[in-house]
Amino acid sequence: MSEWTDVATLDELWEGDIRAVTVGAELILLAHLPGGEVRAYQGECPHSRFPLASGELAGDVLTCAGHGWEFDLRTGQGVNPGNCSLQAFPIRVAGEQISVSISGVRA
Repeated sequence: MSEWTDVATLDELWEGDIRAVTVGAELILLAHLPGGEVRAYQGECPHSRFPLASGELAGDVLTCAGHGWEFDLRTGQGVNPGNCSLQAFPIRVAGEQISVSISGVRA
């Protein structure tokens, strides 16, 4: 697998949206945050392995639909509870194309 995998375009992931994509065997959560920043994190909640793309994004905070855990998607840090975090994946945006790398990263 190449280091970078094209996963979506900015036209497919509008500002304020989240979506799940798969890269290799990894489920990845893409988030296009208010202000235009695009981030990629592990796609399952560390608490219950519930798919994070089923959650609700309010500003920068994602609430897991499984048990209500909250994450700051600018940093991946847990908000409630604060003692957890999401594994981030390297991401790049070239023109309209969003690409993610899972090389050397373990979720």
